[in-house]
Amino acid sequence: MQTLYMLTAVDVRRAETEGTSRATTISKLTIPPLTFFTANHNPGGSVMAADFTLPRIEPVEPAFMIKGIDTEVFGGLGTTDRWVFAGAYRDKRKNLDVPGRAIIEGAVSQWEPDESDPAEFQGCNHVLKEVTHIEFSLNGDELFYIDFYERIMRFNGVDHFEGVRAALGA
Repeated sequence: MQTLYMLTAVDVRRAETEGTSRATTISKLTIPPLTFFTANHNPGGSVMAADFTLPRIEPVEPAFMIKGIDTEVFGGLGTTDRWVFAGAYRDKRKNLDVPGRAIIEGAVSQWEPDESDPAEFQGCNHVLKEVTHIEFSLNGDELFYIDFYERIMRFNGVDHFEGVRAALGA
């Protein structure tokens, strides 16, 4: 039977800078969807067209929402950095807390504050673009690892770009 993992807490921090945990100010984080590029083929002599999946993904845009104003983030706004998107997941069957980690290299390229209301905490959304590396592990097991410069795209340990690199002679 499949394990039920329930998210119980989140944090976002710069991977290389101490003291940047946002565990008490973060309200949510978004690990982006992974969407494969497709190539449409509409053959003139067939009964249907097909979108064939290519071994590469569309640009990803991770994001996080902070309650209040995060002044630390402005020190690197618009510049590439390495981030940790951390989650605590509860294995409901074993009643254990396990770590979920996304390591992301990208630039906070969008800062968007909510409407202001003195009766509520103002939230500010932060969106990362120019993402060239993203990996995610749950309880120490790598679920995916994608790196633009290394030209690696692994899911559960299987490199889906290995054949392409070999065909190119790289």
